[in-house]
Amino acid sequence: MAKQQSNIQERRRLSLDYPCMYYVIMHNDDFTTMEFVVEVLKTVFFKPEAEAQQLMLKVHKEGKAIVGLYTLDVAVSKSQKAMRMARDKGFPFKLTWEPENN
Repeated sequence: MAKQQSNIQERRRLSLDYPCMYYVIMHNDDFTTMEFVVEVLKTVFFKPEAEAQQLMLKVHKEGKAIVGLYTLDVAVSKSQKAMRMARDKGFPFKLTWEPENN
C-alpha cells in the first residue's frame, strides 16, 4: 500500500507582543511663539483647542511636556513633521521621544 499524503498542516500558535510605545516630548525655547506651538499641537497631534492651550502653557512654564504616546514610527514621524514646520518658519522648536518604560 502506498502512503497517502495529507493536506492538513499543523497550526502553530504565535505569540505576538504589543509594540513598544514612546512618549513624544515638546521642549520650551525662547524663540518659538506660543501661537505656533498651539498650531502644531492642533494640526500634527490633533489636540482640541483647549488641550493645545493647556499643553502649550505647561511647556512654557515647566520647560517640557509630554504631548502623546505612540509607536516608534508614529512618534518619529510626528516629531519630524512638527520640527520641519518649525524650520520653515525659522523657529528652533524641538521635540524628542523616549520609551514608555524608561
